[in-house]
Amino acid sequence: MTTPVRLEPGAAAPAFTLLDQQGEKVKLSDFKGRKVLVYFYPKADTPGCTAQSCGLRDVADDIGDTVILGISPDLPAKLSKFDAKYSLGFTLLSDPEHATAEKWGTWGEKKLYGKVYMGIVRSAFLVDEKGKIAEAW
Repeated sequence: MTTPVRLEPGAAAPAFTLLDQQGEKVKLSDFKGRKVLVYFYPKADTPGCTAQSCGLRDVADDIGDTVILGISPDLPAKLSKFDAKYSLGFTLLSDPEHATAEKWGTWGEKKLYGKVYMGIVRSAFLVDEKGKIAEAW
C-alpha cells in the first residue's frame, strides 16, 4: 500500500472537477481569488457526517466570503437529498472513485470493530485566494 500524501500549508491545492448535488461540474479553479474550505467526509446522512456538515452550515455566515465545499464518495442524488434534508445551502461534491480524496491524502486505512478497510479520513483544508493550502486539519 502506498503512503497517502499529506498536504501541508503552502502546498498547491490539487485541482479537481467533480459533480455537485445538482449534477453540475464544479472545479476548484472556479473559486480562484476566494478562500475555500474543502472538507472530506465518509458518508452523507450518517450521524458524524451530519453533525460535521450542519456545524459548517451553522457557521457559514461567520466565515465571510469563504466558499464551503464538502466532498464524499456519495453520488449526486444522495448528496441532493442530504442537502435538502438539512438545508445545508453549500456545494456538496461527488467523488465515487475517490480519486480526489487520494490526491488530497484523505483516502486511507480505517478500522471499525476490528475490521480494516479503506475509506475517507475525515479532513478539512482552507485554500487561500491563490490556490495554496493555508490550513490543514
